[in-house]
Amino acid sequence: MKKEDVRLTVENEVLAISGERKIEKEEKGKKYHRVERAYRSFVRSFSLPEDAGGSKVSANFKDGMLHVHLPKSEKAKPKAIEIKVR
Repeated sequence: MKKEDVRLTVENEVLAISGERKIEKEEKGKKYHRVERAYRSFVRSFSLPEDAGGSKVSANFKDGMLHVHLPKSEKAKPKAIEIKVR
C-alpha cells in the first residue's frame, strides 16, 4: 500500500485507521490480453484509554508498514514521591 491510501483519525477518544487497497494485474499473451482489478477498503477502530494523549498521536509510514505512536498523557505517567524522615 501507499501512504496516500491510508488515513488516520482521532475523534471522541477513538482512533480510526482506514484505507483502500487497489490491485491491478495485466497479462498479455499471443492471442489474449487480460486485465484484473480489485479494490478493497478497510476500517479499524480502537477506543483510546483515558490516560492516552489522543491529541498527540503521530504516525510514520515506511516500507509499507504503518507505525502509530500514542503517548501517555502527563497525568498517567508515574510520579516520584519524596519520603520524609521525622
